[in-house]
Amino acid sequence: MKKFTNTKAVALKYKAYEDLAPKVIAKGKGEIAQKIIEKAKKYDVPLFQNEEMANMLLNVDVGEKIPAKIYESVVEVFIWLYKLEEKAQLSK
Repeated sequence: MKKFTNTKAVALKYKAYEDLAPKVIAKGKGEIAQKIIEKAKKYDVPLFQNEEMANMLLNVDVGEKIPAKIYESVVEVFIWLYKLEEKAQLSK
């Protein structure tokens, strides 16, 4: 089995009109990160890679909202996800 010592992963959750900001719902490095990635793939959750953002989000406790200083970066990710979902709907 491969070793994923440098792998990092952070899962976010956000419900429009319900949450004030996205929350970290899972995070980890190495094997834990790989399990988060595998679970995302299993449920067809899109993956976005950005090491700098991952490093910042790894400092946020699970269950906590993301810090205001990275809202803009996370919004860009959510826009990317929205466009991805929109394309998937059009191709059905």
